[in-house]
Amino acid sequence: MATQSSPNSRVIAIGDIHGCDTAFHTLLEGIELQVEDTLVILGDVIDRGPGSRTVLDLLLELREQCQLTCILGNHEQMLLDVVDGKMPLRQWLGFGGEETLDSYQKDGTLGSFSEQHFDWIRTWGDYYETEEHFFAHGNFQPKIDLGEQAWEEMRWLSLHQYSPGPHKSGKRAVLGHTSNKAGKIVDAGHLVCIDTYCHGGGWLTALEARTGHVWQANESGEMRQKKL
Repeated sequence: MATQSSPNSRVIAIGDIHGCDTAFHTLLEGIELQVEDTLVILGDVIDRGPGSRTVLDLLLELREQCQLTCILGNHEQMLLDVVDGKMPLRQWLGFGGEETLDSYQKDGTLGSFSEQHFDWIRTWGDYYETEEHFFAHGNFQPKIDLGEQAWEEMRWLSLHQYSPGPHKSGKRAVLGHTSNKAGKIVDAGHLVCIDTYCHGGGWLTALEARTGHVWQANESGEMRQKKL
């Protein structure tokens, strides 16, 4: 999906939230979103952290406060696969799904999961692009048009498994999925990865793609800002 945003508005990407609702709240307070801003959520909103339901509810509210786009991560894909009978429930629970279910009701089943959340997650896309950048969850093939990319690689393939060169479009990639356990942003020039391991004690990162301004928050409610 492509869009042309206003030259005076911000295009902000947020990396893997993984149910870290305290860090997400803190980050949003620092960003101070405006209605003309584009906010791109890079996927893996759910699982592992304690507040997946709270994060999803907050994202639904943000649709009225900015131009919101959410990208499917592999963890949302696993949830949908369980719902569609393509993955055993116990397998997803082992990847952090148990924490997601606990954020609704501690009964170990999908019965308490919000139908509104299910239906909305199904509408999330594989990627998002502007004139200068494209945003995806995991990875990409540099010689293939964005609309022709294999969704499995865009969701599941880590930068440890495959390090892509510059994309044929000339656009800079903004990715999540490959967590940096030191809490550092990986900037390779033609791509930047902003999964900074919030659920494991690192930071939740937001990047303004045009200016390189960075906001980071953690589950202790601490906040910091810097330039990429």
